[in-house]
Amino acid sequence: MNDNVTISTYELFQMYPDAEAGRAYFESMRWGQDREHMACPHCGGTERINARKGKRAGYYRCGDCGEEFTVRTNTIFGRSHVPLNKWLYAMYIVVTARKGISSLQLSKEIGVTQKTAWFMLGRLREACGGEPTKLSGIVEVDETFIGGKEMNKHADKKLNAGRGAVGKQAVMGMRERGGRSIAMPVAGRSAAILQRQIAKHVEPGSTVYTDELKSYGGLEYHYEHGTVNHSAGKYVEYIGANAIHVNSTESMWAVLKRGLYGTWHKASLKHIHRYVNECTFRLNEGNVKVHTMDRLAAFARLAFMRRITYKELTA
Repeated sequence: MNDNVTISTYELFQMYPDAEAGRAYFESMRWGQDREHMACPHCGGTERINARKGKRAGYYRCGDCGEEFTVRTNTIFGRSHVPLNKWLYAMYIVVTARKGISSLQLSKEIGVTQKTAWFMLGRLREACGGEPTKLSGIVEVDETFIGGKEMNKHADKKLNAGRGAVGKQAVMGMRERGGRSIAMPVAGRSAAILQRQIAKHVEPGSTVYTDELKSYGGLEYHYEHGTVNHSAGKYVEYIGANAIHVNSTESMWAVLKRGLYGTWHKASLKHIHRYVNECTFRLNEGNVKVHTMDRLAAFARLAFMRRITYKELTA
């Protein structure tokens, strides 16, 4: 490995050239370098675990509950026949591709069908949801709408219910200055909906900056609240040395929409939360100053915490 913080595709292939190397990587991420932290995914037992005799490497049996398991058990890799080095490469792409990757392109790059690549990306996006994060300090809050313009739709697709946000999905985002980002689809832009999400994800006493939307009225009772008046053509307000704006959060929408329009082209609204998760994960873990392997390790830890079946993904 070189001294740069970025690992190229070629270097990644050299480091993990086959399924066995991929398995060893994920085992070290889940259980430690020498499997010193190995625990049964079924019962949590740690004492009576042995390699499964008569099967290839990577199969284990728990002496406490009698169940067999592998590093894939109870993870997003569960019951997948795709070699783990291909999973690792797919994770690398999700972490490093600024606008994401389509299932068709991924299928060509790792040699699987488009349907398999779509399922892999769905699982990876599920993992991107991660753990709940509380933001603090200065937090910028904004919303956007996802969906095609009514005027551009075919006649049989038009809702004929007005313009603007008609037929679109509202997405709310929060970004801590110099810190992490959170975004999620919301049912609307009412005060009850937006302020409930702020209370859930922002520490009381923090400074919250928003635009002039009336739904944010009352935040000053729990936060230091500043607003910028976009309708007046202003995008930054200065109070002393403090710059009040939501430009950082709006940059999240630029990345999300470039991925939707330029890479994925069409995202079902029932899956939009997973696409949003992928984009926010990439913002949170995509700092190019952080070593690529550290970013992959963060992704792997999330992959071990989540599980989703094909039936659940397509329901």
